Amino acid sequence: MVILFAHSVRTAIKGGTMGKSVKGENAKGACRRDISVMYNFRDEIPGIVDTIVALHDQDDRFCHISPEPPPSRMLVNEIIRRGMRILYPGYFSETCMDEVNMRYYLGQEIIEFYQLLSEQIIAAIRHDCVRYDLVCTNCDERGQRIALQFLKDISNLQAVLAKDIIAAHEGDPASKYYDEIIFSYPGLFAITVYRMAHNLLEQGVPLIPRIMTEYAHNITGIDIHPGVHIGESFFIDHGTGVVIGETTTIGDRVRIYQGVTLGALSLSKEEVERLRNKKRHPTIEDDVIIYSNATILGGNTVIGARSVIGGNVWITESVPPDTTVFLKKPELVITGKAK
Repeated sequence: MVILFAHSVRTAIKGGTMGKSVKGENAKGACRRDISVMYNFRDEIPGIVDTIVALHDQDDRFCHISPEPPPSRMLVNEIIRRGMRILYPGYFSETCMDEVNMRYYLGQEIIEFYQLLSEQIIAAIRHDCVRYDLVCTNCDERGQRIALQFLKDISNLQAVLAKDIIAAHEGDPASKYYDEIIFSYPGLFAITVYRMAHNLLEQGVPLIPRIMTEYAHNITGIDIHPGVHIGESFFIDHGTGVVIGETTTIGDRVRIYQGVTLGALSLSKEEVERLRNKKRHPTIEDDVIIYSNATILGGNTVIGARSVIGGNVWITESVPPDTTVFLKKPELVITGKAK
């Protein structure tokens, strides 16, 4: 029907039956030419589609054609937004919450969150099962069980996040109230998303945890892999440019600043495969402070407890506890016009 309509439009253009209300032959002719050119360009699209379809399974390109679609990035982002409303009741809700409606509001939020989360977990598990020909693990039941366990862990997540908030307040004299930290600190948002994603990763959920932390990365500029192990009272100040790699271990009461990298040493292609499931990133022990733009690399690198790592340093070897590492003060040269 659409093709017939398009054909009739072009016929009408060529026959001069359209645009009778336009005054002046020049204007009428220009409009007809523009519409005709548009259809000429559109006529080439089916051929482009045929080329893409014909080449979709070639080795030099990626195409996801599968009876089981992957989880939706848009819906995973919605899970994060709904999770924030449950973890911090009243802060991000769309309506006023008080003692009268709190139970009703949270009940509604949690049941909708459970439905959305379980559906996306099921989609992620089934996707991997079908695409990679894995042994069936009862996707529906497993997905619902994981979603329910996540909800049971909410109170524990809230307790840990409360310590992160207090650490931010104690570590940043610019913070006036806890509310300010919850509403506006990018570090806390990134840590909150990480703790949700880490919970799901620990329960064996594929794809979704990484989508979650990459969403936080996109929003805040803070890149925390969901596989990282982070202790209590963790504080990221400012945060832009922070990178924390998959096998990093961070102890309690650690504070880091913007631009810090806890990463892996550069590897050859063969070494990447050999170390794919091995520890490649550093260990940061309790009560360590790492200042801006410091880079700490390597799976055997351990920063001892209570150490202070200065800004802009590059570390690939372990540092004992109670150590301060800093760059030697450079010579500052100031020039100006002589009076």
